[in-house]
Amino acid sequence: MSTRLSLSVALLLLFVASSAVLACDESSTWEGLELKPTQGLDLVYVRPEATLKGYTQVALDERIEVAFDKNWDPNADVRGTSGRPSADDIQQIKNEMASEFRKVFAEELTKGGYAVVGKLGEHTLRVSAGLAEVHINAPDRMQAGRSTTYTMESGRMTLAMELRDDPTGQLLARIVDEKTGSNTGQLQVTNSVTNSADFRRAVRSWAQRLVKALDQVNRKA
Repeated sequence: MSTRLSLSVALLLLFVASSAVLACDESSTWEGLELKPTQGLDLVYVRPEATLKGYTQVALDERIEVAFDKNWDPNADVRGTSGRPSADDIQQIKNEMASEFRKVFAEELTKGGYAVVGKLGEHTLRVSAGLAEVHINAPDRMQAGRSTTYTMESGRMTLAMELRDDPTGQLLARIVDEKTGSNTGQLQVTNSVTNSADFRRAVRSWAQRLVKALDQVNRKA
């Protein structure tokens, strides 16, 4: 099961590269799913006549894929930067993002009344997610004497997520959505704290959208 889900996430991440083209074609379909314009989300593909009704618990894939933007240069000069992230630093960022994504997503689902489980179940919705085109402005290094860094925003990333009926494995929906960090229009301090806050805010908004969708069909809203 985990191998199949990991492959599915890989396909989602690959799809992000062509999402801008598909977004322009409202008649586009994707493996039996139909594009459904949804306010607040860039791309939502759903299976015709599929519904989230009856799902009372969610199985969130243990593995959250993280892929940086191919044009992202973590060593690019940024005003006030001292020290450049190593390969180990970058891998640590990926690991922390994946862990925090799962933590925040699970918190919001639980808060909404949906149990997060790790086993197959008749009323279980399986969620497989990945983060693509990740671009972090001024990634932090944990070292003494680091100078203050200023940027306009903390960065951006794109969610690639699919929803499946857990018992049968039937694909119900795929979502692709980009989020950008807070932008005040002026230079502001950027570090691991502000980056993390923006990251959690984005993940929380995605999780809350899923909770709301479940609530609407299960008459909780």
